[in-house]
Amino acid sequence: MSGAAAAQRESGEFGRFAARFMEDRVALIGLAMLVVIVLAALLAPWIAPQNPYDLARVDIMDSRQPPGAKAGEGFVMWLGSDGVGRDLWSGILYGLRISLAVGVLSGVLAATIGMALGLLAAYAGGRTETLIMRVVDLQLSMPSVLLALILVALLGKGVDKIIVALVAVQWAYYARTVRGSALVERRKEYVEAALSLGLSHARTVFRHILPNCLAPVIVIATVQTAHAISLEATLSFLGVGLPQTEPSLGVLISNGFQYMLSGKYWISFFPGVALLLTIVAINLVGDRLRDVLNPRLER
Repeated sequence: MSGAAAAQRESGEFGRFAARFMEDRVALIGLAMLVVIVLAALLAPWIAPQNPYDLARVDIMDSRQPPGAKAGEGFVMWLGSDGVGRDLWSGILYGLRISLAVGVLSGVLAATIGMALGLLAAYAGGRTETLIMRVVDLQLSMPSVLLALILVALLGKGVDKIIVALVAVQWAYYARTVRGSALVERRKEYVEAALSLGLSHARTVFRHILPNCLAPVIVIATVQTAHAISLEATLSFLGVGLPQTEPSLGVLISNGFQYMLSGKYWISFFPGVALLLTIVAINLVGDRLRDVLNPRLER
């Protein structure tokens, strides 16, 4: 009976959360955009007319074709083609897969590391907290782009290298956020009650303190996911991110940059629009989550 009551209470809380989220039409538009973008990325192998990774299917004779031109294989390139003959619509769909994968994976890894260190700093205190927070301060004092550039230059190109660089850039934000929330929770009576009942430190931290710190982490996660996507595109645009054989949005924008003044605007324009819509959609959802999870910030 208690389990059913708990499930009913959780269902009611989720319903109230969803109702408050849907009060903002702009956030709903952002959520709808994000759902469409994610579905388009997941279904790319089925809805893209060309696999941009398969160089055998890329014809150099189709390079720099305007929107609406017909490719050599017979399909219509609705958004045109880039400088090597890749269909831009296909490239954008596959590029979204890379951008979203990099953003989500780096966010999950950074959140795991950051939350663990933030909880350790808040709960242990003393020299442990001082050491961790000084490292956090040092990391946050460096510009994200500069730190990512240094790491990618040392590690080399590739999706895995990009993810490692982004994790190194992002973890400190989670650590500082969780540490601040955990310090507040650490002083509350329910923590003292849990310890007085003989519960282990690990169970007290992960079963009681951590769940009460997740609200700000969710907000930070949305912001950092958008930041990771834009940072990956920046690195790829600068030529130090992903190789040309992996057409991420940053690579596609970079490929068309040299043609911007010659009238072939579409090579950079359409990937740039896709990147902009993705970041805006994530930020709209994150902004509403911030207001819903912290009513005191409601405007």
